[in-house]
Amino acid sequence: MTKQQERLVGEAPAVREAPPAGQYERYVGGTPEVERAIFEKLARDLMRVQLRIKKRSGAAAIERTFHAKAILGVENARLRFQPDLPEDLRTGFAQPGAEYPVIVRLSNASGARQPDFAPDLRGAALRIQVGPDQAHDLLMTNYPVSHARNAREFVAFAQAMAGADSTLRKGIAVYAKLPLAVGWSTAARMRRNVTAGTGREVRSLALETYWSRGAILWGDAGPVRYRLRPAAGASAAPPPSRSDPDYLGYELSERLARADVVFDLCVQRYEDARSTPIENGAADWREEDAPVVPVATLTIPRQDLDTAAARAIALQVDQLAFDPWNTTDEFRPLGNLNRARKAAYEAASAHRRGYRFRTPTPKRNVVVGGFLRSGFRVLNRFVPWHKLPTWLGLLNIEALRQVLRRDNLIDTEIREAVPKAHPVASPIDERLRVRRTYDGTYNDLSAPKMGALGSAFGRNLPPVYRPDLFDTPNPVTVSRELLHRDTFIPARSLNIIAAAWIQFQVHDWVEHKRHQSVEVPLPPGMTWTNTPGGAPETVMRFADDEGVRPAGGAEPPILSANAASHWWDGSEVYGGDESVAKSLREPNGSAALHLENGHLLPGPDGIPITGFRDNWWLGLSVMHTLFAREHNAVCEALRSEYPRMDENTVYHTARLVISALIAKIHTVEWTPAILATELIDIGLTANWAGPPQNWLTRLGLWLVDAHALTGIPETLPDHHNVPYSLTEDFVTVYRMHPLIPDDYQIADHRSGRTLGTLGFNDVQGSATETLMRKAGLTNSLYSLGIAHPGAITLYNYPRALQAFERNGEIIDLSVVDLVRTRRRGVPRYNDFRAGLHKTRLRRFEDLTSDPDTLARLKDVYRTVDDIDTMVGLYAENPPEHFGFSDTAFRIFILMASRRLQSDRFLTVDFRPEIYTPLGLDWIERNGMKSVILRHCPELAGFLPRTASAFAPWRPTMPERRDRV
Repeated sequence: MTKQQERLVGEAPAVREAPPAGQYERYVGGTPEVERAIFEKLARDLMRVQLRIKKRSGAAAIERTFHAKAILGVENARLRFQPDLPEDLRTGFAQPGAEYPVIVRLSNASGARQPDFAPDLRGAALRIQVGPDQAHDLLMTNYPVSHARNAREFVAFAQAMAGADSTLRKGIAVYAKLPLAVGWSTAARMRRNVTAGTGREVRSLALETYWSRGAILWGDAGPVRYRLRPAAGASAAPPPSRSDPDYLGYELSERLARADVVFDLCVQRYEDARSTPIENGAADWREEDAPVVPVATLTIPRQDLDTAAARAIALQVDQLAFDPWNTTDEFRPLGNLNRARKAAYEAASAHRRGYRFRTPTPKRNVVVGGFLRSGFRVLNRFVPWHKLPTWLGLLNIEALRQVLRRDNLIDTEIREAVPKAHPVASPIDERLRVRRTYDGTYNDLSAPKMGALGSAFGRNLPPVYRPDLFDTPNPVTVSRELLHRDTFIPARSLNIIAAAWIQFQVHDWVEHKRHQSVEVPLPPGMTWTNTPGGAPETVMRFADDEGVRPAGGAEPPILSANAASHWWDGSEVYGGDESVAKSLREPNGSAALHLENGHLLPGPDGIPITGFRDNWWLGLSVMHTLFAREHNAVCEALRSEYPRMDENTVYHTARLVISALIAKIHTVEWTPAILATELIDIGLTANWAGPPQNWLTRLGLWLVDAHALTGIPETLPDHHNVPYSLTEDFVTVYRMHPLIPDDYQIADHRSGRTLGTLGFNDVQGSATETLMRKAGLTNSLYSLGIAHPGAITLYNYPRALQAFERNGEIIDLSVVDLVRTRRRGVPRYNDFRAGLHKTRLRRFEDLTSDPDTLARLKDVYRTVDDIDTMVGLYAENPPEHFGFSDTAFRIFILMASRRLQSDRFLTVDFRPEIYTPLGLDWIERNGMKSVILRHCPELAGFLPRTASAFAPWRPTMPERRDRV
């Protein structure tokens, strides 16, 4: 809107509460919720239509699905309501004599930019600017009825006609494709309407009448259809050209150079469901049933369209997204077609503007993929995927991931039931296109709140919410019998840095807010001290999740909000909101994070001030310190390479680089270390960099999933039809506390001399930083690098965490893990594995053959269906060289690629314009080893030669005291 328009708008009239529109409407499937899901699919279908049109037309960019070619775009039109406006039509902004500025776009109707003389409908779009925060979009076409009765027919027609740019293709579309989609009689009726609408001679868009075809609510007056017709006295136009592809534009330009162009805005009132139907867009509202009532005059003033200023305005108007739902609820659109347009216009507009993406699946992938999925389902009854040859195992995993994407992504977003009108969206701040926000908003530009701090956890499995089983069997008994560590069981293929790393990552991904206390009854004869120095009690007490609430009623499924952003954005380093992030930077406005002699600054409680500071221990201190230093190194390199880059840009670019580097390290280094097989190494490397140049593997992927032929950073964002979020099931499989040892040996890397042997309580909380500064980052890394973490198995839960003092309470974290998993509605283990397409257990012996474990399981649980998810995951025999179970791995293969694939900054915006060439090169050249050696070069000789930095390091041989 221009400044002149802003002055003319003034105050918007008050918006009155509209009568319930639902009394006029009937929803597909019977309810708004069912209809919305259907329309979401239709919206995705229209995005495919846009891609097909782009491909067939050879256009450089995605166009509007319809009305691609603008004939006129002006922003200085005026709408003035009649001074004698009928009393019942006076509502909201529609008041006698009221006048508003209007943006006008006139266009051809096709989704391709075809010549003006080609048979086509024409369209008019008005944006009535009522006030700074209120506008009303009116969309019309120059034929009184739609070719489609409803949204399904509308989309079927669009799909059939997509890219039909020749007479032959159009004939095939309407006489072959369309009848197969909607039936012969419906197709015939649609052809008649289209022929009648497009076969008319159009001399000038100023002389056409435009109809809304669908109804809108007009306040207390109820539904109306509106139309825009030429005012009396409009001058005639010459015959249409048969050779000039832009004759309509030239005619309008010449007409406006001579005089104003004036239209009457009219309405027809709703009479009854028979004569003026709401849900049938192909039915005419005849004037004898619903008389036409003029309500306002639209004037497009005389002007010269052949100037640079006019062309610039036309270009701006052409970029706008007109939507009939850009209005108020008092004037909300009605009917099936209009409700479908809410999903369709939002999706198509976001697709066109590069906010939302669609990657079509090749037909061969649909056919061959379905065949292979069926084949592997049969094969896996006899041979599990991890026992197949590597190349066949990779295809098996790819087929399984497709099944999981189809069946195990559950949408938990709470949406409006009945569609609601909305104001015109404000333009997106240009800075949000090139940097991560502090709270995770605007990663998906079409859905700014998706994955942001506070958004709900998703689900991979339908929740099983059983309050009657929260304490059955007693979680304290489960912990003591099946989890308690008597003897440390090491994971000999890893070092403790691997344990620290996964906690470092989990703190980026997930956090449940805590509030009121949960009370867990103790087994008979047992007491627990819940606070330091407190009296023994017969219950164990700890904080519950905040924000657990039913969705859409008083019963489950339950939802819980994530107190971190769901994106892989380094929030554990940078903080989850703007105030925290800015407080971590140097106070002089520098892009660098504030360090004190290379160490994090301690807070008043002795724990460093950083992005996420809960559950602090030596391993976390090492990770945070290392990557704070790495951030500052990236900042220094950016300043050197780009001396004109300001400090805020340096900071945000460095954050992008560090976040992507962390994602790369986790994908191609940490995960193959804990799942140490050739198949996983190839698969995870392919996730980042694409599959190996092995013709058999590439042929298989070409047949099954062509999108996997490149690394995810070279693809477009894809949420796989469900809004992105991390899930409660994902949280469950990442319960890896057995990795934590109970004692630690701190050693000097130069001599191998032991500096101290400490228990976990000596290396956690406020004691951490004193130790960290005394030992130094180099010795701390060395000490963690040469020692093993615990194995993720039964009987290996850290003793220190089973009587853990935190925030003024004493908790048994193993009990907390069990209780919270139950209360979050995560299915018990047998249902969990079955939901992930594994065979159900029929007896305890199907889970383990160990006699002691069998006896304990049978003693604790009544049936195999009662086994806790965490217990089952720990008890399950993992594939060879795996650090955790195959059941947990299934959540992993689904969510690991999803965290990358959904993220704009790790796909379509993983490019030098956003990261800078230096930034992309930094990510490409670096990994965990190089990060360690940049800040601790003395460790070069201790790192593994042929394995990642998460494998055990070479220890220094201590000096022999008896040496002469």
